[in-house]
Amino acid sequence: MRIATLPKAKDSEARDRLLRTASMIFYSEGINSVGVDHIVSAAKVTRATFYRHFPSKTDLVLAYLQAAHDAIEAHRPEPTLEALTADVCGQIGRPEFRGCAFICAAAEFEDPEHPVRRAVAAHREWYLGVVRDALGSDEAARRFVMLRDGAFVAGHLGDAELAIETFRQSV
Repeated sequence: MRIATLPKAKDSEARDRLLRTASMIFYSEGINSVGVDHIVSAAKVTRATFYRHFPSKTDLVLAYLQAAHDAIEAHRPEPTLEALTADVCGQIGRPEFRGCAFICAAAEFEDPEHPVRRAVAAHREWYLGVVRDALGSDEAARRFVMLRDGAFVAGHLGDAELAIETFRQSV
């Protein structure tokens, strides 16, 4: 599923390296605090190469979110409460866990009409649909997603094991 409208991508090793590098940096350092020069330097490409593949930083952010969405979609758990719960807990328990890439991105873009916020909204609507299909109810899906969001934030800001335990008890 496409969550963002992106310029037609030209497959290249440099583009892939830019996206991989930016994804690691955005996830660990944030989006707005990171400039194009930092990404270009870390990816060992020129500014011209960057702008050949991504007309703007926003385009790179959208590609980052699309790649994150694609990875989640590709490794989606079985449509059961147990599998969804285990998936959330597994994410929180990873040593490199820094919260949800989509929640973090939304926090950095205030305008709900900004393309980044629209991409986040599209991802969240897709995920809500996945959970709704698994649980059979809009209300149950909304509750699960809200508890997941809270567990992601708690797992990033505090004790991950406690967040996992509390999430499991709450669903």
